[in-house]
Amino acid sequence: MTDTQQRVDLVVRTIAQTAIDNETYFGDLDSVVGDGDFGYSLARGFEKVIEGWDDIDRTNPGTFLKKVGMIVSSRIGGTSGPIWGTAFMKAGITAGTADTLTGDDVVAMLRAATDGIKMRGQSDVGDKTLLDALVPMTQRIDAELTAGTDPAGVLAAAAATARQAAEATSDMIAKRGRASYTGERSRGSVDAGAMAVAVLVEHINQAWPTEGES
Repeated sequence: MTDTQQRVDLVVRTIAQTAIDNETYFGDLDSVVGDGDFGYSLARGFEKVIEGWDDIDRTNPGTFLKKVGMIVSSRIGGTSGPIWGTAFMKAGITAGTADTLTGDDVVAMLRAATDGIKMRGQSDVGDKTLLDALVPMTQRIDAELTAGTDPAGVLAAAAATARQAAEATSDMIAKRGRASYTGERSRGSVDAGAMAVAVLVEHINQAWPTEGES
């Protein structure tokens, strides 16, 4: 397995395990103005990723991510499955057949994932969705890479930005999903999807120095 594939494995495995471990927390966040099934749906889907972990095609990182996206799309219920699955598949398609990925490649993959989410969810920044954490985080990663920051520093900055952006969704009114039906009542609570992005990136940041970097 290449170093790049090991790092991709680390990221995806951390996302999957963190989604499972935070099932109740994510569900509680979603239940404030949503239907409360976000945590459950995410956990069930990523459980399937973990269960089939050793059998997922690792011909290259792109293929691996596309396969993960297919599992997520087919196993996560509601709107979350298509949205999160599309993100992984778009990232994998953008990675192509390359065995190694640069920082610029990662930014391109995140932007492709973002575009896929926008299209699938008919949403954009400001609608109080996971995009409100994902987009600022991607922009911060791009800026840190341009500044020559090392991988560990990039991840730390990304985690900080995602957390700040997720918390800022508390001031927004939801315009998409079940929460949008509550109108003004959706103000005052963070978006579950945006906070999930923050928590996932924070855990990747914690795992990276000890497991992902040689």
